[in-house]
Amino acid sequence: MRASRIVQIPPNRSSSMRTAIVCLSLVAVLLTGCAGKKKAEYTERPVEDIYNEAIDLIQQKKYSDSTEKFDEVERQHPYSVWATKAQIMAAYAYYQANRYDDAIVALDRFIQLHPANSEVAYAYYLKALSYYEQISDVDRDQKMTELALTSLKDIVTRFPQSKYARDAKLKLDLTNDHLAGKEMEIGRYYLDQGNYLAAINRFKIVVNQYQTTTHVPEALHRLSEAYYALGVPEEAKKFAAVLGYNFPGSEWYIDSFELVEKKKVRQVAKPEKKWYQIWKGF
Repeated sequence: MRASRIVQIPPNRSSSMRTAIVCLSLVAVLLTGCAGKKKAEYTERPVEDIYNEAIDLIQQKKYSDSTEKFDEVERQHPYSVWATKAQIMAAYAYYQANRYDDAIVALDRFIQLHPANSEVAYAYYLKALSYYEQISDVDRDQKMTELALTSLKDIVTRFPQSKYARDAKLKLDLTNDHLAGKEMEIGRYYLDQGNYLAAINRFKIVVNQYQTTTHVPEALHRLSEAYYALGVPEEAKKFAAVLGYNFPGSEWYIDSFELVEKKKVRQVAKPEKKWYQIWKGF
């Protein structure tokens, strides 16, 4: 029998060997721990249960949780009627959570997949609201206002007899008023800077494109003001006349009349007498 030979690890390799053994031990422990955990089992549930659970979460204002449940309806029952309903309800939940971009994406998907669905008018309406809710102050960029305007027009054009068309028309007026207000703000700035031609262009946009808004009387007056400052009194009088014809009781018409006719129309209020003046007979 051959004598067994003892193999010794050289001193310079013993440290590396010990490190390798420790690493292997740690890996084994981690693998054992992972093996002890059970994977989450996929359990198919009745579609009504999942959908109603999502509706309950909406009522509790747990909108993010509800969208997950609506997504689960689609995953488990993609070809059911409930899946179609879940798509529109998920968009509604996004809207309620002020996640307007997510709502718009979901609604565009619904409109593309179900153009003949009975809820498609509501989808267009909710999309318009998602833009409308993002309308900012007139001193900011009006991209969302323009998108809201386009979407609201879509509702009135596509679904004129729907219950959403009336509210869309009201919001259209408010949106147009907002855009006109933006033009007025820019026009006033140019007017203050003495850039009269640029100001005139802005005020004419209001008069020509936003005729039903509350800003038209002021826009006509500002046109008179700008033309008068440019030294074109006949044009100033023309716009003052248009203002007087359409808005005869407007304070802006009085301002224009006093400007172009160089006459004071408003009565200068007399200062009230003090009590001691009345007592002394002054």
